[in-house]
Amino acid sequence: MNEDITRQYFTSPAYDNYPVVGISWVQAKAFCVWRSNYLNQYLESIDYTQMNDFRLPTEAEWEYAARGGIAGESYPWGGPYVRNPNGCFLANYEPLKGAYDDDGGVRTLMVGHYAPNDFGLYDMSGNVSEWCLDAYDNPTYVVANALSPFYNYNAGDNASPAMKRKVIRGGSWKDQKYFIQVQTRTYEYQDTAKSYIGFRCVQPYLGRVKGDNLKSASNVAK
Repeated sequence: MNEDITRQYFTSPAYDNYPVVGISWVQAKAFCVWRSNYLNQYLESIDYTQMNDFRLPTEAEWEYAARGGIAGESYPWGGPYVRNPNGCFLANYEPLKGAYDDDGGVRTLMVGHYAPNDFGLYDMSGNVSEWCLDAYDNPTYVVANALSPFYNYNAGDNASPAMKRKVIRGGSWKDQKYFIQVQTRTYEYQDTAKSYIGFRCVQPYLGRVKGDNLKSASNVAK
């Protein structure tokens, strides 16, 4: 059965709406470069202003997005439970050791199968873990700058395994609930590709819309 998934996952239209997996951190970064060039070449062809480049999210950006504006909770939907009041699971993960199908998904599920968080983002917990831009090191929170909480370095092909560790976040279909918490951080090696790791692109925000601060103040007043 695993062989069928291996042969069909990247070719069959049945998996068109499933998350990308089997891509290394290095490959994910390369895709972001390709996507940026593709967009900006098109914008140039229509004489339009170029956009900021796509890239992987930093670890801090990922956690902020995953929380969806809910501070102090462990999951994108709040917490502390992983089921809704009807007893239905809220993410694709491994509820009990070896019980992969208890939540309705043995492996990956279609993107958007579960409800989004308050930012409208799907699958920030479970389904597949996601590469972040940061290198993984235990003292990161000590050495990172509060204004720019990002920590990385370029590790060559011949670097030691410890130097090739990159942060993954969110947990996956094979992980138990500790790993799908928004504050949990772990790692994989930048040149490895796994069936449980994918990625999403981000694009740095260019400025603000005129008057959006007034709208925010109005919402607070209500």
